[in-house]
Amino acid sequence: MTESRPDPEARPGGDEPLNPAELKTLIALIESVTVLQYRLEQQLREIAGVSFVQFQLLVRLRDAGGTQTMTQMADGVVYSRSGITYQAGLLEKAGLITRGPDPDDDRVRAVALTDAGRALLDEVLPPHVGLARRLLFDSLTGDDLPRLAEIMARVRDHMQAQPSRSATTVRRRRDDAGA
Repeated sequence: MTESRPDPEARPGGDEPLNPAELKTLIALIESVTVLQYRLEQQLREIAGVSFVQFQLLVRLRDAGGTQTMTQMADGVVYSRSGITYQAGLLEKAGLITRGPDPDDDRVRAVALTDAGRALLDEVLPPHVGLARRLLFDSLTGDDLPRLAEIMARVRDHMQAQPSRSATTVRRRRDDAGA
């Protein structure tokens, strides 16, 4: 019989209910992010026929000077490695990126933004930025923006410092096999 191990993501007191302020904050955050992402994705699909993840990959490539490895792309987007590979395949099929061996390391796949990918970004970015501004930034005052940026960066960094669910599962299997 395998002995039950505590969840490493759980913290003491983690089962306590949220207080009213925590619950209100959590719900507002989830609803805001959900609406923002849904509306941005809807616009991207209508204007350019790309998903939000595909758009993120194209922007990351542009910001990196046009080329990145598949590993760099997967590390920079919150998405599974197999999902990134699939999305890159769709972007390649659409002629927006190319994939091939990295000139510096044959073991690594490099991804490059094509001229068509750059043109698509040039077309999509102005309305995309306009929608993001209307949905998010227009509701903030001048003092809100730096405070919100600092808070969300701190929350993001805290979340990213936690072991991923997949790392926890692999660690548990390895521990169970050694037991």
